[in-house]
Amino acid sequence: MAHLPQIKIPATYMRGGTSKGVFFRLQDLPEAAQQPGAARDALLMRVIGSPDPYGKQIDGMGAATSSTSKTVIVARSSRPDHDVDYLFGQVSIDKAFVDWSGNCGNLSAAVGPFAIGAGLVEASRVPRDGLATVHIWQANIGKTIVAHVPMTDGAVQETGDFELDGVTFPAAEVQLEFMDPAAEEDGAGGAMFPTGKLVDDLDVPGVGTLKATMINAGIPTIFLNAEDIGYKGTELQDAINSDEKALAMFETIRAHGALRMGLIRHLDEIATRQHTPKVAFVAKPASYVASSGKPVEAGDVDLLVRALSMGKLHHAMMGTAAVAIGTAAAISGTLVNLAAGGGERESVRFGHPSGTLRVGAQASLENGEWVVTKALMSRSARVLMEGWVRVPQQG
Repeated sequence: MAHLPQIKIPATYMRGGTSKGVFFRLQDLPEAAQQPGAARDALLMRVIGSPDPYGKQIDGMGAATSSTSKTVIVARSSRPDHDVDYLFGQVSIDKAFVDWSGNCGNLSAAVGPFAIGAGLVEASRVPRDGLATVHIWQANIGKTIVAHVPMTDGAVQETGDFELDGVTFPAAEVQLEFMDPAAEEDGAGGAMFPTGKLVDDLDVPGVGTLKATMINAGIPTIFLNAEDIGYKGTELQDAINSDEKALAMFETIRAHGALRMGLIRHLDEIATRQHTPKVAFVAKPASYVASSGKPVEAGDVDLLVRALSMGKLHHAMMGTAAVAIGTAAAISGTLVNLAAGGGERESVRFGHPSGTLRVGAQASLENGEWVVTKALMSRSARVLMEGWVRVPQQG
């Protein structure tokens, strides 16, 4: 029996915000994987090491969490006023599929630095020193992200003193602008509030009727009040991720919320849509100790938020969910806004399991519809390894 050798694909392993992923230039992928479809999905799953019934991704680049089971494809953009197109694939850990239904806000911070280093941004647009402004087309949701990437001596600056809770070491700050972040999801008609309400009564069999703010901004997100589901908003990962009953409850809530948002037509479709929508719960400020041991005082934050990603409580906060938090906080009457004290605001600092994060958004009411022109957030990014990733050929 003949055994095919592994193939080598140029790749870069990067951290962006509190996530890690394998980055590719579209042109470097095998020809069959340069188009969406089964060949691309199979390749990326094999790169990451999925599906893995052991849940460890030992035979791939993944690290067995939703934050580290990620892939990114970047190409020069043919769209006017954009430098690159960015496509994000969330690879399931134990199931055989790649979810293309949303963006990763954390890895968005690494797209600009990667694109500059990979020669995908016109040299004339990149200063030797200062900030390079990279216009990114986020292909999953059809939105523009503007990244401000620091440059020093003609190279992307990666080291610095910007600290991000959830990331151990400081690095250079990358400022992100998520333009018109209300996500145009299939079935949701592009509405920021697909049900037409800022707060809904969401009926969840076996759980009850819950107050919920369901919003499309950054990523479709279902916000709940922590106290309505028996939590305080100060919980860390183990409190929820070790509780199978709680995880099942959140998945049931997510399925019924997705149905109300028009993201799925039947409840059973949620099984193949792990990445979206997200579920999060909010509470008024309270003191707690973050997962790093760092104390977070009630006076340090405007509210508390905990969010689930890929069926587990996130160790910090997804970047796209942070955009949803900032957007909802800016709109008077949402559960997020009320937890933060209500009223008008253009920024919010919230507590998450790893510490705190500040996010801003500019919202206005136009012709009876809420419009958010952009959301603002700072992250950091750096290259962890670059070269080739090796993948067994599919025989």
